[in-house]
Amino acid sequence: MKIKIIALGKIKEKFLKDGIDEFLKRLTPYASVEIVELQPVEIKDENLTEKALLSEGEKILSHIKSDSYVITLEILGKQLSSEEFASKIDEISKSGISELVFVIGSSCGLAKTVSDRANYKLSMSKMTFLHQFARLLIVEQIYRAFKILKNETYHK
Repeated sequence: MKIKIIALGKIKEKFLKDGIDEFLKRLTPYASVEIVELQPVEIKDENLTEKALLSEGEKILSHIKSDSYVITLEILGKQLSSEEFASKIDEISKSGISELVFVIGSSCGLAKTVSDRANYKLSMSKMTFLHQFARLLIVEQIYRAFKILKNETYHK
């Protein structure tokens, strides 16, 4: 299965880059993972947030194929345990979907158009995280999911 992570903004902190790179390397035997970094729209006036989100949404949607399964990371999404997340990935892979796309919005969130395109809305926690942390967390959880599915010991 091909996995694509679409994220707004670049990872600036070395420790986050190193963590993400480590989990991407560990994922190599299980899946092909691509990270697409998009430039967020700079918001100079809070009244223009919705317009900025729409612009970001167009960029995001241009990187999603019509037959891709899309999971957006959203505050109001469903929270899953690691085992439930692994089951969700297994269910998607067994359904014949060739590309699974995770979308991480900017610090302002996601455009409604992107949320509406989602096949599944996932919340990582009731807590709020920097979107840069969210990228590390989702890559680690994808890796953990494959280890769970293969009944390997990492997840314990």
